[in-house]
Amino acid sequence: MSAPHKLLVVEDDHNLGTLLVEYLRAKGYEADLRSDGQLGKVAYEQGGYDMLILDVMMPLKDGFTLAREIRQRDATTPIMFLSAKAMKQDTIEGFRSGADDYMTKPFSMEELLLRVGAVLRRAKGVEPKAPEPDEYAVGACTFQPRRQILRTPAGERKLTTKENELLRLLCINRNEVLDRSAALIAVWGDDSYFNGRSMDVYIAKLRKYLRDDPSVEIINVHGKGFRLISEART
Repeated sequence: MSAPHKLLVVEDDHNLGTLLVEYLRAKGYEADLRSDGQLGKVAYEQGGYDMLILDVMMPLKDGFTLAREIRQRDATTPIMFLSAKAMKQDTIEGFRSGADDYMTKPFSMEELLLRVGAVLRRAKGVEPKAPEPDEYAVGACTFQPRRQILRTPAGERKLTTKENELLRLLCINRNEVLDRSAALIAVWGDDSYFNGRSMDVYIAKLRKYLRDDPSVEIINVHGKGFRLISEART
């Protein structure tokens, strides 16, 4: 079993920083917290981090400055910014400072987790996954994500990679809303309009595959995303 990825969170809001670190640890990551940019730089220089999550507005050294200093010597370690600054020019400055992603506050923990996974997948070629079952029971159907196989009353189907990852996210969030933007970032890499249209096609395909069981349904949640409605068999 591979070692968990190690993340450095630099956030001056103690309550938010503690919540982020505890959530990431619960999802299988190692995570450390520092409260300002200078302490963050010291922690980074001690080495060993697979990804940095930086607040923008911090005392002693802001996130943009810290990222630029790190990029002078390290072009590969992924950096994600967290910021209440949502203006287009702030986002542009973030990416010019060397960011791999930029999230504006407030955000959902689910979206943060999916974005972290997507950034690590692009950077390392591997997406860290929390332990999950070998098989999901979806009504009268069974889904094996590692084998990319869906079995329905009509037979067995080999899923494409995108079909598999989308159904996996729906199963993980069974009976809850799967955020549309977060799913696009996790499976397609960004939430552009064209990728959104592509995802709608894949959702339609999954509905077609599951239609033999009337107890299973993928519904649209207007303005939010999708919900897989089914009961987990025991």
